[in-house]
Amino acid sequence: MSAPDLSVVVVNYNTRDCLLDCLRSVFATLDGISVEVFVVDNASTDGSVAAVRREFPAVQLLVNDINHGFARANNRALRQARGRDVLLLNPDTLVRPGAIATLRAALGELPGAVAVGPKVIRPDGRLDLACRRSFPRPSVALARLSGLSRVFKRSRWAAQYNRTYEDPDQMGEIDAGTAAAMCFRSSALEAVQFFDEAFFMYGEDLDLCYRLKARGGRIYYVPAAVVVHFKGASSGQQPRAMLREFHRAMWLFYRKHYAAGWRRTLSPLVWSGIQLRYGLVLGLNALRGRQVVSP
Repeated sequence: MSAPDLSVVVVNYNTRDCLLDCLRSVFATLDGISVEVFVVDNASTDGSVAAVRREFPAVQLLVNDINHGFARANNRALRQARGRDVLLLNPDTLVRPGAIATLRAALGELPGAVAVGPKVIRPDGRLDLACRRSFPRPSVALARLSGLSRVFKRSRWAAQYNRTYEDPDQMGEIDAGTAAAMCFRSSALEAVQFFDEAFFMYGEDLDLCYRLKARGGRIYYVPAAVVVHFKGASSGQQPRAMLREFHRAMWLFYRKHYAAGWRRTLSPLVWSGIQLRYGLVLGLNALRGRQVVSP
């Protein structure tokens, strides 16, 4: 059997209805592209597995007996994927018509491209800022965590992380997109050995893009392709645990990529800052009476 053009991987945890809608949108927008689709289920209890088997018998279901997290679950499918390209999607996304073909064309045409990300929007049309990011170097992280990036959205220094000073409809090279919706060259993923499974949830896509770029690959934001992201369908089920993982991922990324040489001396300060932010968000959540993972 010949290899498909594209492998689609969706990791699911108790998001049955969103997952089914996501898969429907994928199969409705293939535009003649040959595809294999994997759903990796992280021990859902909401009937997700049975529903996929019933409505999408061609989908390859990989069922975990416990929740292994996002990185490890994706890797289980990525190691089996045969497509030349790989599209990662969260189950709470909807692929707009033409998006898949546009991403694959960009991946094949843009200079040195190893990954491309679509314009990811929220249901109300707002841009999901995670879809075009700069790496969280210490100065970038400081501007974001201090709130300066929210105040000075047009500043190239203050708004480096989410690049809000740029036109959201302008294609360009970025450091990282979001694994909620992103297309990769399979050979590039294999070369960096996929996701780092030390990340349970959050940060794994930044780390992956960092390693891809360290090998000379280029990553692009392609707004002509649009994906809708409802966001939080899985993480919202366990917000306290996800808040903890969000801040743990910050520290993992810093320790892995920046805590070397003279920057090692900054490690206690960075650790303290991350813990302070964690405590502040916990306190704000208590005052608001609702749980927010990343305010």
